[in-house]
Amino acid sequence: MPLNDEQAALAARVSNWGRWGADDQRGTLNLIDAEAVRRGAAAVRRGVSFPLSIPMDEDGPQTGRILGRKNPTLTMLQASFAFSGDERDFATSDDEVLTGTQSATHWDALAHAGYDGKLYNGYAASEISMEGGAGKLGIEHFGPVITRGLLCDVARLRGVDYFEEPYAVTGADLDACLSATSLTALPGDIMLVRTGQMHWLRVGDRNRYADISPGIGLDAVEWLHDHDIAAIANDTHVFEPYPCPGDNPFLFPTHMIELRDMGIPQGQQWDLDDLATDCADDGVYEFLLAATPLPITHACGGLVAPTATK
Repeated sequence: MPLNDEQAALAARVSNWGRWGADDQRGTLNLIDAEAVRRGAAAVRRGVSFPLSIPMDEDGPQTGRILGRKNPTLTMLQASFAFSGDERDFATSDDEVLTGTQSATHWDALAHAGYDGKLYNGYAASEISMEGGAGKLGIEHFGPVITRGLLCDVARLRGVDYFEEPYAVTGADLDACLSATSLTALPGDIMLVRTGQMHWLRVGDRNRYADISPGIGLDAVEWLHDHDIAAIANDTHVFEPYPCPGDNPFLFPTHMIELRDMGIPQGQQWDLDDLATDCADDGVYEFLLAATPLPITHACGGLVAPTATK
């Protein structure tokens, strides 16, 4: 089932195809200019940093039911190995990780989603292959991701610890969060949206974390476009509300329009709880965000260990 007429009209309104040239592969990350970076640096007042990533281990959110994704697995290659055979000499330990690029805290590359045989900026879906990965729009095109971040604590705004239903975050929610914090979104900012969904992962309920989830609704898409937001991330597994509304549970319209038409990166499984507590305590909801993904060539996603510094 394709997008319906209303969704297709929205996709056309927010399209950034050609905005940064016919060969562009970075999408709205192009909005992070020197001014945006300086604005992020100016947001640092106390010099306190908050990690926003979940642990990369076998206790992560993956159950294998979604596209066969698995949690990261660490394997030791060597443990205190002495090349000379004499334990008194230099000894080294080495390991490796088997993981998907979207198994833990990550960005979706623009190659991650498309429809009608097209990806962002008009690239053909055939640019992605099982043999070569993402020939276009891979995560390696992100480059440095450092700018001002703004936290929209929608759960706190709505007076809940977490949502019991697949609540759709709206543009009005984002406006209300900014109004409550006396902030204005500017071109090149990155929005971090807290829904409280991380609660379920903390208590070890992977299925509940994924299966009934709030997320970024279609109503927020035009808001993000109109405010020239560079990227958006949240604390959920799916990113958009799930189960998705409508007859087709496999239609993810926010993914489709944001990644394919807008070219705006989406972040998932970000742990925003400690940052949110601090923001509520001091009333400051802006910070320097550093969130450059691992530049794995031709990858459709990028693991990241983002930090927010206030």
